[in-house]
Amino acid sequence: MKPASPFRIARLTATALALSLLAACGDDPVDPPDEIPETKPLYAVVAQVSADNESQSYIVVTDTVDLTAPLSLENAIEIPGRALGSGIAKSGSLYVSSSEGANVTRYDLNSNGKLEQKTTVSFAGKGVATIGEYQNQFQFISSTKAYYFDGRTSQVIVWNPSDMTLTKAVPVEALSIEGATTTFATHPVRSGDLVLMPVGWRTGPTSVVKQAGVIVVDTKTDAVKLVTDTHCGYVRDGILAPDGKVYLATEAFATAVYRVVGGETPVPCLLKFDPATQSFDSTFYRELSSFTGGAATGSLLPGPSGTAYLRVLDESVYTVAPGTAPRVVASAQAWTWWQLRFDTLVATKVAGLPASTGSSFIFNVADNRALFTEFTNSSSQTNLRDLSSQNGTVAMSTQGLVFSFLQLR
Repeated sequence: MKPASPFRIARLTATALALSLLAACGDDPVDPPDEIPETKPLYAVVAQVSADNESQSYIVVTDTVDLTAPLSLENAIEIPGRALGSGIAKSGSLYVSSSEGANVTRYDLNSNGKLEQKTTVSFAGKGVATIGEYQNQFQFISSTKAYYFDGRTSQVIVWNPSDMTLTKAVPVEALSIEGATTTFATHPVRSGDLVLMPVGWRTGPTSVVKQAGVIVVDTKTDAVKLVTDTHCGYVRDGILAPDGKVYLATEAFATAVYRVVGGETPVPCLLKFDPATQSFDSTFYRELSSFTGGAATGSLLPGPSGTAYLRVLDESVYTVAPGTAPRVVASAQAWTWWQLRFDTLVATKVAGLPASTGSSFIFNVADNRALFTEFTNSSSQTNLRDLSSQNGTVAMSTQGLVFSFLQLR
C-alpha cells in the first residue's frame, strides 16, 4: 500500500467518525484483489474529497456496487481537484479531467483489471482553463468522436477519443448571459442524430435567470445552435418521452430558490421540446407543483417504462426556516420521489423510495439496474441507493462526493 499523503492524513482524520458509522459489524474496508476475473463487470467510481478548502479526487475500480463496508480509497488513483471520469460504457477506457487544468487523460484497463494511464490531450488551445461540473458534459458519439460542452467559453469542442486529438471548436451563440453562470444538464438527451443539452443560468446563490435553453448538436454535421424559451428558468433536466418529445423541468436548486426567495423568482415548470422541429412547444406549460398537490417540486429524472421521476420536498419532515440558503434546502434529506406518466401526465408518490437529497445523479450498472446518489454528512459522504427496485436500499457508500461513475467492462 502506498504511503498516505499529508492531504490524505488530514482527510482521514476529519472523516474517521463518518466512516466508523458506515462500517458493517466493525469490519474495516477491504482493498480490492490484485487481479479481477475477466468475466466480472468492472466499474470506475470517482469520489471528490474536500478538506481545508482543498479538493482531491480518487478513482477506484470495483467489481461490485454492493458493499457492506465503505469503498476503500487507499489504492485509488489520485487526481488533484474535482476530477470527472467519462467514456463509453463497457469500452475499457476512462477519460479523466480535472478542475485543476484543461487536460483529458485516457486510462485503459489492463489484463489485471487495473487502470493504466495512457495519453493526454489538452483543451487549453481552445481557450479552456479548467474542466469541471459534470461528467456528461462529455458526450461520446463513437470511439473516434466526442463533444465537450464548455460554458465558460460558450463553445462545443469536437475531439477524437481514439487518437486523443482536438478536431474543432464550435461557438454557441447567445449562450453567455452577462452576470450569470451557465450550467448544464446532468443527464443530456439523445434523439436520433441529435444531442440535446438543456441549459440553466443562475446569477448567484439565491437567483436564477428566467430563461430555458437547449443546445442542439447535429452529430452528422457538427452544427450547433441554442434554442430558448422564457416561460421559466433553470430548466436543466430533460427526458425523451415515448411520443418522441422531450419534456424539460426546473431543477431542484431553482425550486429551492423559489421556495425560499419567491418574489420575481421564476415558477418551477415543465416544458415540452420537439426534436423534429428543434423548437419549444409554445402551447405547453405546466407548473411543477400542479402535479404534486402544490408542494415544492423540482427535477425530472429518468424512470422505468416511459416514465420519469419528480423530486418533491416533504415539509412535514423538514422545516424551511426564513433565510435558509436555497442550496441547503436542495441538499436536505427531505425530497420524496414521485413517478410521472407521460401518457396521462399524472404523478403519484413512490411509497417505497425514502426521501433523500434533492439533487441526485443516476448511474447505470449491469443488468439494467440504476443507482442514485445521496450526499450526506454535510456533503462529505455519498450513498449510492438502488432506484430500480424502488426501495432505495443503500448498495454502496464512500467518502466524498461521487459525480462520476462508469461501467468499464
